[in-house]
Amino acid sequence: MPGAARRDRIARRLRQHRHRHRGGAFRMRHLLLGAVTALALDANASAQSVPAGPKVSVVAVTQPLPTQPQYTRVDIPVLKEGLAAKSGGRIEVQLSTHAEHNLSGTELVRLVRSGQADIAAATLTTLSGDVPILDGVDLAGLAPSIDGARRIAEAMLPVVNKDLERFGARLMVIYPFPAQVVYCRAPFASLADLKGRKIRTFGNSLVDFYTALGAQPVSIGFPEVYSALERGVVDCAITGTGSGVAARWPEVTTHVSNLPVSWALAGYMVNLAWWNKLDPVVRSVLEAAFAEVNDKQWALGDAATRDGLDCATGKAESCRIHTLATRPMTEVPATEADRAATREILDKTVLPGFVRRCGARCGEVFNQVIAPIAGVRFGG
Repeated sequence: MPGAARRDRIARRLRQHRHRHRGGAFRMRHLLLGAVTALALDANASAQSVPAGPKVSVVAVTQPLPTQPQYTRVDIPVLKEGLAAKSGGRIEVQLSTHAEHNLSGTELVRLVRSGQADIAAATLTTLSGDVPILDGVDLAGLAPSIDGARRIAEAMLPVVNKDLERFGARLMVIYPFPAQVVYCRAPFASLADLKGRKIRTFGNSLVDFYTALGAQPVSIGFPEVYSALERGVVDCAITGTGSGVAARWPEVTTHVSNLPVSWALAGYMVNLAWWNKLDPVVRSVLEAAFAEVNDKQWALGDAATRDGLDCATGKAESCRIHTLATRPMTEVPATEADRAATREILDKTVLPGFVRRCGARCGEVFNQVIAPIAGVRFGG
């Protein structure tokens, strides 16, 4: 019922009640409370609803694979199904994955900038080719905990958008995948044991990190890592705890570290011109959806980190998100020496390498925004 008609009806009921029950103070107060509540609910419903109008068709390309929990547990229920329900079917999201379009991730800024996609998601590492400062949000060794990673991501979001918006795109959310850890074909007890091993890595800061450890970084596309581990082309490989299980790495590796080296932070971008032209009410509903996606992806990243390790090591009772490994692995607990080495490599190698590639301004931004959270500064 339209708001004005409903208010008229409530006012009419109040007048009728006044005539019939003069002196019934208690009943009047009760009815007034009900009327106020009804008006408040009516106003709230009006504020949350999308007004009638033409369909808003949204093209969104998000996760790498359709089987990932980030896609099945968050993107589908929130972006595709949730937006349709909350808008009465007016917002229609055409949701798909990178794999369905044969995308590697590096093309997504241009895909959004050109308007071929209204929304796209990709790891910050793949986006940093266009916007180098993005690399600084998820440096190897920067955030030992997911809480720290989230604080850094939220602090850097408006900063990186100043650069990204020059490309006609804006990051709405930065979110994590499970902790990035090392899987190996042979036993190891600490980071020091990785010296001399060939390790599949991705991104500049992970290359710097494992080089500083004395390992030999090797660049291999994720789909080829299983066979590379199986044939001994590499001794170890880096990926998320859950991603390794999903790719069946426990079949070709024996030991997995529980030390988070990074979080493979990723982001949802929108085409800025498209975003600015949206009906303000539609844009408000989309903003609320992104806020929900943000909270759910961080919660999932946290839960999936431990779940991936439990699934890899054969703990059936606590393996609830990923698939239980048929050949359980050995979990290698991080030592205090590992944590100290990680911080030292960040300070002496990874951070200077990032500033060297990105420029002096990136060092200044790091010290202004990230250093107070991470407790490490560029240049000491």
